[in-house]
Amino acid sequence: MTVKVAVIHYSATGTVHALAQAVVDGAASTGAEVRLRRVAELAPDSAIDSNPRWRQHADATASLEEATLDDLAWADAFAFGTPSRFGAPAAQLKQFIDTASGLWEQGLLADKPVTVFTAAFNRHGGSEATILSLSNVFYHWGALIVPPGYTDPIVFAAGGNPYGTASTGGSEDGPDSSTLAAARYQGERLARTTLRLHAGTQALAAPDALDGVGAELRAHSG
Repeated sequence: MTVKVAVIHYSATGTVHALAQAVVDGAASTGAEVRLRRVAELAPDSAIDSNPRWRQHADATASLEEATLDDLAWADAFAFGTPSRFGAPAAQLKQFIDTASGLWEQGLLADKPVTVFTAAFNRHGGSEATILSLSNVFYHWGALIVPPGYTDPIVFAAGGNPYGTASTGGSEDGPDSSTLAAARYQGERLARTTLRLHAGTQALAAPDALDGVGAELRAHSG
């Protein structure tokens, strides 16, 4: 069985992009089919040019495919990445999410596992608030939020954020090795959770499995 995972992110200077690639690696390690996508840049060239790292990353990733609504419809699970902007997701990612109302109205986003990762310059720069803010969207979608929790020692090694992997600091070298390992684990956990969900759904769809469930329900009701 193979599941499809869309890793959709916005990154200005490359930190979140590095996390996204690690999430891709983790999901792909389970055999999942993975799409890595960036959302469209909304900032003007004057703003991008004011930060050499921003311009460098924008040029380096120009060939990476932009996310479309087809990626959301295609995927069995989502991983969204964004820098923290005053404790909220970047406008670029939120703008893309806001275009998904048609899929939401059709119920095409419901019951799909989703996870979030982020980055902030300071340790208390709003990482948890950013993840929780995005979670409000997924409650409306009826998606199934899959946090890393405290389910593996790597979460503690990367700073102990149970909501999602969060890189802190403005190093030009990007996230440190423990944070990247946590992001890989988060991608793997998302894909494995999706695999279990699909396996359970298929099992329940089998006639003999449904008979067994019915018998168990009757036993409990008696």
